[in-house]
Amino acid sequence: MSEKETVPAPSPPRVRLSLGVTGHRAGHPLYAEHVARIEAVLKQVFDAIDSAVAATPGPFGPDCLAPTRLHSMLADGFDQAAAHSALARGWDLVAPLPFGRALNAAINALPTNAADARALLGDEDAAAPETQARAARVRALYRSARLFELAEQDATVTAYFLAAQDAPHDLARAQSFAAISSKRVALSARVMIEQSDLVVAVWDGVSHFFVGGTGHTVAAALEMGAPVLWIDAGAPENWRILSMPEALTSLKDSAPSVAERDAALQSIVRSVMSPDASGGTRGHGKPHSRQAASEGVATIARERWHGRSNTLWHAYRRIEALFGGDKDRSPFRSLTARYETPDAIAAGSGAGVLTAAKALPGADAAFPGHIEAKVLRRFAWADGVSSHLSDIYRGGMVANFVLSSLAIVIGIAYLPFASSSEKVYFAAVEFLLLAGIITITTLGQKRRWHGRWFETRRVAEYFRHAPLLLALGVARPPGRWPQGTETSWPEWYARQGLREVGLPEIAVSKPYLHTALQTLLDDHVVRQRDYHHAKARRLTRVHHSLDGLSEALFMLAVISVAIFLGLSALALVSESIHKAIYPMTKIFTFLGVLLPTFGAAVAGIRYFGDFERFAAISEVTAEKLNAVHARIATLIAAGDSGADYGLVSDLAHAADDIVVSEIENWQAVFGGKYVTAPV
Repeated sequence: MSEKETVPAPSPPRVRLSLGVTGHRAGHPLYAEHVARIEAVLKQVFDAIDSAVAATPGPFGPDCLAPTRLHSMLADGFDQAAAHSALARGWDLVAPLPFGRALNAAINALPTNAADARALLGDEDAAAPETQARAARVRALYRSARLFELAEQDATVTAYFLAAQDAPHDLARAQSFAAISSKRVALSARVMIEQSDLVVAVWDGVSHFFVGGTGHTVAAALEMGAPVLWIDAGAPENWRILSMPEALTSLKDSAPSVAERDAALQSIVRSVMSPDASGGTRGHGKPHSRQAASEGVATIARERWHGRSNTLWHAYRRIEALFGGDKDRSPFRSLTARYETPDAIAAGSGAGVLTAAKALPGADAAFPGHIEAKVLRRFAWADGVSSHLSDIYRGGMVANFVLSSLAIVIGIAYLPFASSSEKVYFAAVEFLLLAGIITITTLGQKRRWHGRWFETRRVAEYFRHAPLLLALGVARPPGRWPQGTETSWPEWYARQGLREVGLPEIAVSKPYLHTALQTLLDDHVVRQRDYHHAKARRLTRVHHSLDGLSEALFMLAVISVAIFLGLSALALVSESIHKAIYPMTKIFTFLGVLLPTFGAAVAGIRYFGDFERFAAISEVTAEKLNAVHARIATLIAAGDSGADYGLVSDLAHAADDIVVSEIENWQAVFGGKYVTAPV
C-alpha cells in the first residue's frame, strides 16, 4: 500500500438499546390475578423506552440507530408477553434458551403425562389441549427469534425430565429435575443479562434465592451491574428502577415519583445510546490542564491512516532495540512497521480466527462474516492508528530527553573546542535544540498524542479478543466495563460494536464447545501468554541495561571531576605547570557536564518508559493466562464430559478479566505521563 493511499475508517457500529426480560410464569397467582394491569404497564414502559430512544440523537447520524433488541427466554407468561410486544414494535427478538429448542418447548409446555412429554421431545403434538397450546406458543416465537440454544446438556436433562414424568409422585425425581433445570435456566439468564443494558422484571419481590427463578435473575443482574426495571406483580403501576444489590433490602419503601422514575429510565437510555457529550471526562472531571479536550467518539473517525511507521518517531522503539538484549537481531536493524489495513486482515492476521469460527460444528454460517466486518476491521484500524500514535507520543518524549541533554552539552561545548568569541554559534545550536523540545511538547499537547493513543489502544484491545467471546455467547456484563481516567467513549464504542454482532444463532453442542476450546479460546490464551512472557523478559533487560548505563555515566562523571580536581591541584605548584595543563582542565570540565547530563537523560527515559513496572504487569498477566491455559487443557482432556457451557464460559470470562485488568494496569502506569518538557 502506498504511504499516501487513503484508508477510510471502518463504518461505526449501529447503535442500539438491548433489553432483557424476566418474570413470573402464567400460572403464578399474582401474575395471573394482575395480568391485564401488568401488560398495560409493560406497554407504558416500552412506549417510554421507544420515546427515549427516538429522542436521543444518533452519534453517527440518524442512520446509525438500530432497532431495540429484546432478549427473552420465552417462558410461558411474562417472557412471552414481552416478546410479542417487542415483535409488534419492530424490535429484534433474541432468545437465549436454557435447552435445545425441542427440549425447551417440551419443558415449557408443562406436560402432565410421559406420553405428551415424549411426543413434544420428538417435535410432535401433545394430546392434552392445554399442553399443546403452550408448546405451540413457544414454537411460534421460535420462528420470529434468533435462538441461542444451550443444548450441550440436553441428553442429561432429558433423562431427568422423563424420569420425573414417568414417576410423577416421586418427590426425589422431581427435585432432581428441578435442580438441574434450574441451573440451566440460571446459566441462560446470565447470558441474557450480559447481553442487556437494562433488565425488565415482573416479580413479586418475595424471594431471590431460588436458582433460576425471577428473583434470582434480578439479584444476578444487579450483582453484574445491570439496572433492573422492577414491575411489582402485585402493584405493577408502582414500577421503579433498581441499580444495586442493596436495593433488594428496601423493596417495601415507597416508590419514587413518576417524574423521578421516568427521568431515571431516560438517563439509562441516553447513556446506552450516546457516549458522553463532552468526550466522556472522568477522573477529576476534566483533562490535564495543559492537554486539549478529547473529541470523544469522533476521535476514531477523524484519525488519519498511516501505512507504516515514521523513522523520525522511532526513538522509543530504538531504545528497546538497543537495550532489549535480542542476540539474534541487530540493534541497528530497520524498525519500520507496516500496519495491516482493515481490508487485509481477513486474509492476514485474522485468517486463523475466521477459519476456526467457520469450522465450529454447527456454527452460524453468517457469524464469521460479522466477525470480519464488525470486529476484525475495527480492530485493525484502531490497532494501526494506536501504533502510530504510540510512536509519536513515546518517541517524542524520548527525543525530548535526548534534545535537552544535547542542548546543555552544546551550550558549554565551546569551552574545550572554541574561543569565547565563537560561543554564539554554540548558543544558536542550543537555541534550535530547545526550540525542538518546545515544538514537540506543544504539538503533543495540542494534538493529544497521549490521550488519542490511550483511547484508540483501548478500542483495539477490546476488539482483539472479542471473537472468542462472541463465538461462545459471552459478553462483559454492563457494570463491569472499566472506566478510563478521562474518557469513556472507547468502552462505549467497543460495547456497541460487540452488541451489533450479538449472540450467534446456534445450538451449543459438546463438539461445538470442545472445538471452540481448542481452536479459539486456548489458542488465544496461549498466544497472549507467550507474548507477555517475551515482553516481560525484553522490558526487564531494557530496564537493567538503562540502569547500568546511567550508573556507568555517573561513575565516569565522578572520575572526570576527580581528575579535574587533581589537575587543578597540580596547577597550583607553578605557573608553567598551570599553563601546560589548563587546556586539559577544560576537557574534563566539559566531561563533568556531559556525562551526568546524559546519565540523567538515560535515567529519565527509564523513568518515563517504566520498563520494570510494565515487565511486572506482563509477567503477572502471563502467569494468570497460563493458569487459565492449564484449566482449559484439563477440560479438553476430559473430552465430552468437559464440554459444559458453564465451565467454558467461565474460562472465557477469566481470560477477558485478565485482559481488561492488564489494560487497567497499563493505564495506571502511563495515565499521567503527558507530553511535557523534560525539566
